Amino acid sequence: MKAFVFPGQGAQFIGMGKELYEQNETAKRLFEQANDILGFRITDIMFEGTAEELKQTRVTQPAVFLHSVITALCMDDFAPDMVGGHSLGEFSALVAAGALQFEDGLRLVYARAQAMQKACEAAPGGMAAVLALPDETIEKICAEVSAEGNGVVVPANYNCPGQLVISGNVDAVGRACEQLKAAGAKRALPLPVGGAFHSPLMQPAKDELQAAIEKTEFATPRCPIYQNVDGQAHTEAADIKKNLIAQLTASVRWTQEVRNMVAAGATEFVECGPGKALQGMIAKIDNSVTVQGV
Repeated sequence: MKAFVFPGQGAQFIGMGKELYEQNETAKRLFEQANDILGFRITDIMFEGTAEELKQTRVTQPAVFLHSVITALCMDDFAPDMVGGHSLGEFSALVAAGALQFEDGLRLVYARAQAMQKACEAAPGGMAAVLALPDETIEKICAEVSAEGNGVVVPANYNCPGQLVISGNVDAVGRACEQLKAAGAKRALPLPVGGAFHSPLMQPAKDELQAAIEKTEFATPRCPIYQNVDGQAHTEAADIKKNLIAQLTASVRWTQEVRNMVAAGATEFVECGPGKALQGMIAKIDNSVTVQGV
């Protein structure tokens, strides 16, 4: 069985989607439709902009979404048995699986990006990657640092065994990193991101996005979608909506999600979108499956 997976923020690069735009009429039409919906030419930034322009959350998220979704929609043999996406990538997965219309997915992603940008500016936060330490140890130290009362820090992304990203107030993340290194972490490295994604600091963004999601029509996907908040397969529109709303402040349980896909019969994983980050994670989660990009 084949699982298609979609990357999140951080996979972007200048030139992404340009070849697809130039060589495929369907892709060109969808990219131009996206320019009209967004009200600015995101393709100009994607194809020929600067890295600084592209890394703005309000640009990055729709750019990664567009590259991922249009790649899938232009494939002759896109026939997933299941889909999943890492954080932002869950929106790409929903469109690719037919649970969301392309236009609605893009509008939601842009609303999400703008809401998250505002939340980052209102409550500056940070994230850090922790390597080679048991999840339980990281969870315990985050809880202890948060209990001190000077900011919050939580596990944000369970990427693969030995790699967990934490998120929260800048000072709390810094204190947690010191304690994690003292506890034996190989690295506890601050990430170059503009906010504390998948933490309680995203609550204002969650509230804003919830209103947009509740107004949007979702259909039953053509195959199960595995969602970040619980790592489980879902096909009911109401459940998918609820999980998508919860995702902004909840942990991304990617390791559990991939393991559940394998348990359901997935033997081949295809990363659809920019970068190769998910391929590396999946190989570390289960080296018995095949992984490839598009």
